[in-house]
Amino acid sequence: MRKKWLGLGLSVILAAGIAGCGGSGNNGNGGAGNGKSDGSTGAPSAETGAPIQLKYWTDDRHDQEYIKELINKFNETNGDNIQVELTVMSENYTQSVDIAFSSNQAPDVLRLKSANTSEFVKKGYLAPLDDYLTDDMKTEFGSLLIDNVNRFDGKVYSLANTGLTMRLVYNKDLFAKAGIEKPPVSLQEMVDDAKKITEVGKSEGIYGFALNFKNPKQAFDRSIREILSLSGYQGLGFDLKTGQFDFTPYAQVIEYFKQMYKDGSILPGAESLDIDPLRAQFAAGKIGMYLSFSTEPGVYKDQFPTEINWAGALAPTLDGQIKGTSEIVSAGTWLGISARSAHQDAAWKFVQYMYGDEVLKTYHEKGFGIAIVPSIVEQAKNPEIGGMEGFLVGEHDSLWPAAPSVTPEGSTYADAFFKYILDGGDLKAVTADLNARYNAALSKAVEKGEITVTPDPAFDPSKPQGE
Repeated sequence: MRKKWLGLGLSVILAAGIAGCGGSGNNGNGGAGNGKSDGSTGAPSAETGAPIQLKYWTDDRHDQEYIKELINKFNETNGDNIQVELTVMSENYTQSVDIAFSSNQAPDVLRLKSANTSEFVKKGYLAPLDDYLTDDMKTEFGSLLIDNVNRFDGKVYSLANTGLTMRLVYNKDLFAKAGIEKPPVSLQEMVDDAKKITEVGKSEGIYGFALNFKNPKQAFDRSIREILSLSGYQGLGFDLKTGQFDFTPYAQVIEYFKQMYKDGSILPGAESLDIDPLRAQFAAGKIGMYLSFSTEPGVYKDQFPTEINWAGALAPTLDGQIKGTSEIVSAGTWLGISARSAHQDAAWKFVQYMYGDEVLKTYHEKGFGIAIVPSIVEQAKNPEIGGMEGFLVGEHDSLWPAAPSVTPEGSTYADAFFKYILDGGDLKAVTADLNARYNAALSKAVEKGEITVTPDPAFDPSKPQGE
């Protein structure tokens, strides 16, 4: 399966017109310590006495114990008097990064994801890595350089590590208690199953469904995105065939979510629920199912150990038919260096250490993410971790082309749809308003040259990789 995924991933990149190896014309000698020559990057020196202090910020919690181990090892062995301090942020990571940069307290190294890299580059937060990349690194990671994901205007700002699959996470024991034989394959089945679980478990504080609705966008992006891509639609509301936003399919899914809310099948207080408290409730056997990423097996191994009998399965689709593929997300970025760091050379030494083969291989084998770097795919074993078998890349998983990121005037799609779930209203009007505002923002971004959109009338959602 790993070799099949390797071929699939490479064909996606070729189909998207992505260039292969190469950065932005640097001389290829790269390596640690060959950054800017004006002295502003703070080249490490073991002779200065005081250690060079680096701050690394991340919003990942599922892998924090492993990352702590890696940082401790680096701090003890790097030989350049560099000390890295890890900060694991809460759900307001992007906002915290904005505040840090505006107050000159930015970290030196940042965890980057597909959802934030573009904005961070536009805001000038990130330093290009091209002058640091060695020939070996260009060979190893070059086929995974994706325009508008980790490469912008010919400059590389991050390298790939893993991708995340998305699945329905469900409690097998609660399903059995409610007389449900298998996970739902359609949204109507999901609604019905959530109601059944709630009916048999409500007296014990058990409910059929939950999501981290404290942040509606994060909740929907780990659930509706998956449902839509398997149903044959781009999961963030963008129509790849027309090159326009169309939230009509999104609205169809929202109707089912609203029904679960109306039925009382959603865990009470979910409106203010963050992802970790949700996981704690699931580990305690209080939630029948939710949708999330392939980070969950690691969470229930280390962060919230549980004795419940749980598993991951493909998400349900709109009508029970699989007409697309499950999108593998966050598959182009991992670490980046702050453009404001006074110690960019030292930061690169840490980043280069983190991108070492043994680190990436172990990251995959421990189940923190699914490796997509070809050389790591070839040598890594399948993760031996409970529940991971339901998240491994299979025939229904693939990469999708990147959708444009725009900021509309007024509320976002997540806030508007979540308000509808809670308060009701005219869903057609809500959808039409979102389409108008998002396409207006898209037009403005295209006119300013910030975004390039090319409609693909022949796009096939069952083969987004172009095979």
